[in-house]
This record gives sequence, structure tokens and C-alpha cells, in this order.
Amino acid sequence: MNKIEYLERVKEFFTSSKVVKLFYLVVFTALVTAILASQNFFFQSIIENGISKKDIIAQKTLTVEDVKRTEQHKREVAQKVDPILVPAEDDFIKSNLETLQNSVLQIRKKHTSNREKIDELNILFDFSDNPKREFIVDFLLNVDEPSLREAFDKATLSLVNILKQGITENDYQRDNIKNLIMNNLVSNVSKRQIAVITAMLEQVIVPNLVVDEAATEMAKMNAQDSVKPYKVTFQKGEKIVFEGEPVTRLKRDALRQAGYNVYELNWQGILSIYILVLLVTLIFIAYLKVFEKKFLEPRYMSLAGMITALTCLTAVVLPTGTSPYVLPIPGVIIISAIFLSPRVSFLLSTLLLIILTVGMQFDVQFMIIFIILSLIGMITISKIHYTRRFDLIKVGFNLGVAGVLIMLSLYFIDKCLIDVSNYLILKNCAYIFLNGIINSIIVLGASPLLEGVFHIITPYGLAELGDHNQPLLKRLQMEAPGTYHHSMMVSTLCEAAAEAIGANPILARVGAFYHDIGKLKRPLFFVENQSYFSIENPHNKLNPRLSKMVITAHPKDGLEIAKKNGLPSVICDFIMQHHGEGIAKYFYNQAVQEEGAENVKEEQFRYTGPKPNTKETAILMIADAVESAVRAMKGATTDEIENIIDKIIVERLNDGQLADSPLTLKDIKIIAMTFSRILRGMQHNRIKYQENIAEEFAKNKIEMPNKILDEDFEKKIKELEDSKLPKPSDTQENDWSNDENKDL
Repeated sequence: MNKIEYLERVKEFFTSSKVVKLFYLVVFTALVTAILASQNFFFQSIIENGISKKDIIAQKTLTVEDVKRTEQHKREVAQKVDPILVPAEDDFIKSNLETLQNSVLQIRKKHTSNREKIDELNILFDFSDNPKREFIVDFLLNVDEPSLREAFDKATLSLVNILKQGITENDYQRDNIKNLIMNNLVSNVSKRQIAVITAMLEQVIVPNLVVDEAATEMAKMNAQDSVKPYKVTFQKGEKIVFEGEPVTRLKRDALRQAGYNVYELNWQGILSIYILVLLVTLIFIAYLKVFEKKFLEPRYMSLAGMITALTCLTAVVLPTGTSPYVLPIPGVIIISAIFLSPRVSFLLSTLLLIILTVGMQFDVQFMIIFIILSLIGMITISKIHYTRRFDLIKVGFNLGVAGVLIMLSLYFIDKCLIDVSNYLILKNCAYIFLNGIINSIIVLGASPLLEGVFHIITPYGLAELGDHNQPLLKRLQMEAPGTYHHSMMVSTLCEAAAEAIGANPILARVGAFYHDIGKLKRPLFFVENQSYFSIENPHNKLNPRLSKMVITAHPKDGLEIAKKNGLPSVICDFIMQHHGEGIAKYFYNQAVQEEGAENVKEEQFRYTGPKPNTKETAILMIADAVESAVRAMKGATTDEIENIIDKIIVERLNDGQLADSPLTLKDIKIIAMTFSRILRGMQHNRIKYQENIAEEFAKNKIEMPNKILDEDFEKKIKELEDSKLPKPSDTQENDWSNDENKDL
């Protein structure tokens, strides 16, 4: 490998997409880490190596928890909690006693010497250190059967009493067991029986109370939770730390509450922050990769990165002691929900809050409040009407009110445990309420700027593009009126179908407005415009192949016009994909007739594509063909409309034009039903008005007045209509009451 090839390979490696993405990841995480770590420089001005460099005086009264002392007290309380004992299985012990008694009976029945029987009992019982061993052996072997049975029964009943009381590990000592047995013997036990019963029970008794580890641990935790935290108060004007004094955990907490950043700037701390930022970023990217792949594009990632970096920078540059509730978190929620999606907004804001809470040492309450607000914002923004910009201000107001309610609930809980200043509560409530409203106003004004910078079209941008006074739409109306009318009809179909299947109705409607702007380049070559200008069809003088080139060029022409006029890429997708890779059948069939089927290939008469890859563009493909076909069938019946819709959908499916779209068969069925309903409304019949009204005027010698409001004229017209027009039947009257006929 020569030097040039080596350099080419190195260049190719460093310019590959994976390396570039890795580079941006490292740069972003390093930038956010640097922003968060920069606030640690302030701590270096007052603390060095854990020693205070100057006296620091409290500017207000501070109450700080002595965490070290509180934790020590909790440990002491937990150690004093006795283990919680629960009964184990008792049947095993009872079974052992029964087995022991049966063994004694078997030994008594054996026809062996007395010595052998004694040896077997010695094996069965542990008589070590038992002074009454000989008496017990003699009793078990030689006493009469009823007396032995009586001793066995009393031993069983005594065991039941002992098991009810419970046997712990401490009880399982020889002396303790004897005392336990003696205290639980049944009544009427003779002295002879006591020794025998005690020997039998000592042989089978084992602890039946065991420690419940989980319950004991829970009891210890409850005991720890009951410990009230130790509080240390620094009065206003009192020194928090003295020059040269070691800064303990308590002093650090006091300094933090006073508004100082108390992280020491060292490589370990910076590395910890970087790992957290990197982990959070990878979680965000992984979520997008699995659930929201379309937002992995650079423009969306750049917007998310900019929002994160600016929010962290704002948190760092805020003056010492400023409430964290002035941070533009509501703005982050609203912007990301509009420009990305509500679900991505919730994830982004939650991960950002984690970074801020850890990196800036904010109270956990800060994170809880804004995470709940993120969830509320996700739900609220997904339901707003983007045609009304004031709805965005309502979202900010709702977030402010919700933030106040959440904050009050948390503070009321805190007041049950510690003393919280009412002034602090009211101040933070005011901050979070105003924060929601002000952020929504800022987002409303900044949205057009962000759309232009990041080339992301929002619902507000779509609403502006849907204004019929837009230059391109006005031009389409004047230069290609037939195409304009067709686009309006198609937009109605697309919007209704998109709403029916849960797609984006605003995007579908606006995309349909612009999908045929390529026809502006040669409007007279399209049949819908020829009748308006009363010209002969130019295709009559062209061969099919040339006509096909003119017709199939309009998506490409539309893309050029769209880029020239600054239309967003999402609208350009509608322009390029609304025919997919379909075939121009009319000119294909014409070419087959003229040249023969063997000389004509379908691929030569297809559009260049690509195929629709979203629900909205797939709906447009079907709606475009359906509207043209139904319009060509003047006076089509309901059955004819449904047949032509089904035919077009089947053709597109068989031709594979919908293969790249996410439409399901259920979606397609709903789309067909929606199209049928809308087209039936467009094809409704009207009453045929009196055509010879002028003759009737002449016949009745009625002069046409100059003023329409002439009462005599209106009266005579009404009399004429009543006398000449047929009266409607009941069915017609019902039909006329419909909304479709209100203008008759």
C-alpha cells in the first residue's frame, strides 16, 4: 500500500458516518460537561483542599440538617430493634415425637435380652449427663402398657403447649429447654412421668420460631424513619465558616443553602459529570433509534442539543441564590413537543432535569415538580389546535397553574415535617406560574425563527402554508385553475382520511395543496386546465412517449418550484411521492396500440418515484387518483363511487406502490369508507330551477325591477314559483333539510 492509498483510507475512515456521529457525541457531551463544571470554579474562590480561605457570613437565617448526626442516631435506633420471629413448620416436630414413641413400643415387643433393649434405647435417646437415665430406661421397658400410653399422651399434649408458646434459638439450650418443658407440662403429671416426658421432649424439640429477615428489616427502617432529623440554625449575620476551618458536611450544606456551589473542581468530579451526561445522551439516542427513528436526523438532534446546552448555561449563569424555578424548563417542554413530538419532549425534559439536579445540586423537589409538569405538558400540547396561536399561551397558563398546585402539595407535606417559610412558598409559586406563561410567549415568538434555522416545519408553519393567500397557491389559482380546484378537493379527502386513521390531518391537507405545483410549468398540458382556457389538447399532436415525458415530469418540476420558494422538505415529499413509481396508463396503452406490445415496456412509462413512505403521502396517492376518476364520471352513483375507489386501491396494492408506507389493511378500509362518504357529498344532486322564468315574466307582463328588494317583485316571483314549480314530496322535504342543500 503506497502513501496516497493510506492517506485516502485514513480520510475515508474519519469522514465515515459512524466516526462523524461519534465526534458530534463527544463534542456535545464535553460541552455540556464543561458548562456544568464551570460553576465549580466559584467554590475554588472560598475553599481550597477542604479548608476555608475566608470567613463566610450568613446573609439570612439558615436551618440545616446535621446529616452525620442524624444518620448515627438512625443506626443506633435500628440496632435496638429486636428481631421479628415467625413460627416455622410444627408438624415435623410432632412427627418426630410420634416416631420416637413408636420406636419405644417396637423395642418393648422384641424377644431379645434386656441388655440389647437397653442398648437400643441408648441409641434412640441421648442420656448423657442425665442422672435419671436408669430410671427412665426401666420405666420405658418395664412399666405396664396403660402407664406408658398415659405418659406418651401427656408428652404429646405438653409438646403442643410448648409449640404454641414458641421455641427460639435462645431457648434451644439444655437448661432452658428443661425449664420450658417444666413450665408447659399438662396437669396431673406424676413425678415418675416427669423424667420420662422430659427425656422424650428434649429428644425432639428444635426451634420453631425463626427470624423474619424482611419484617425485621422493615421494622428497622420504620424505626429509622421515626427519627427526627437534627437541625442546626445559623442566624443572620452569624459566621458559617471561619478562615482556616475545615469544611464539614454540615458546613457544606449550609454553604449550599446560602447559594454557594460546593463542588470541588477535580478530575474525579468532572469525570463523574461527564459519565452522567454521556449516559443520559445515549439513553435519549437509544430511545429515538428504537421508537422515533425519524428524529435521528441532524436537524432534530441539533435542536435538542441546543435546547439542552442553553438550559444548562442558563442554570450556571443565574446569580447566586436565585430560585431554580425561573429556569426555562416549560419552554423546553413546549418547544420540544412542537418541533419533535410530545413523547420525545417528555423524555428530553426528564433527562435534562436529571442532569441539572445532579450537576447543579438542586433539591429533588425541583426535579419532581418539573417531571410531573413535563407529563402534563405532553398531554396538553398534543390536544391543542394549531390554527389558534393563543392556544399555546393557554398551555403556558395551564403549566403555570399545574406547577403551583404541585409545589403547594409538596410544600404542605414538608410543613408536616419541618418548618418551611410561607414567604418562600409564595415566592416559588409566583416564579413557576409566571415561568409557564412567559416561556409560552417566548416560544410563540421564537417558533418561526427556529423553523427557519433548523428547517423543521411545525403545525404552526403548516397552518401558514395552508393559507390560500400564499403566493404559490395564488399563482396556481390563476395559472392552473383546474389543478387548483383538483388540489382543493384532494385536500378535503386527505384531511378527512388522515383524521380517521390517526395520521396528521393538517400535514395531509397542506401537502395536498402543493402536490401538483409542478403543473405550473406547463399547465396547458394537463386536461383539467384545458377546458378553462378553451384550447385543444396538445397531446393530440404528440407521440405517447413525448407526452409521457411531459406528464411524468411534473413531480420533478414541482420539487424545483418548491425549493425555489422555500417549501419545507416534508411538503416536497408529497410532491415527489404522490404518484410513486406508478405507470402513466393512458399513454402506455396508446403506445401499445401504435407500436405493439412487444416494443413497449411498462418501466418506460413509469413515474420516477419514490413510493410513499408515510401515511399522509400514501393517503394522497389514493386520493389523487380517486378524485380524478370520480370527477371524470359525472353523476356517478354510490355504487359506482365505491367500485372505483376499491379498484384504484387494489391496483395500487397489486402494483406495490403502497409497499413502503406504514398503512395497514384496516387503515386502507377506513380510508376507502371516508373517501366514499366525502365523494357522495361532493356528487349530491340539486333541484333543477325554472329555466323559462324570463318567458313567464313576459307572459304575465311583469317588468324586471331595478332593485332586488322591491317587495312587489319578490311577491310576484313567489307567486310564479308556487304556481309553476312542482311541490316536493315528504322524502324531498327531508332531503332539503340536510346541510348539503341549505343553499338551495
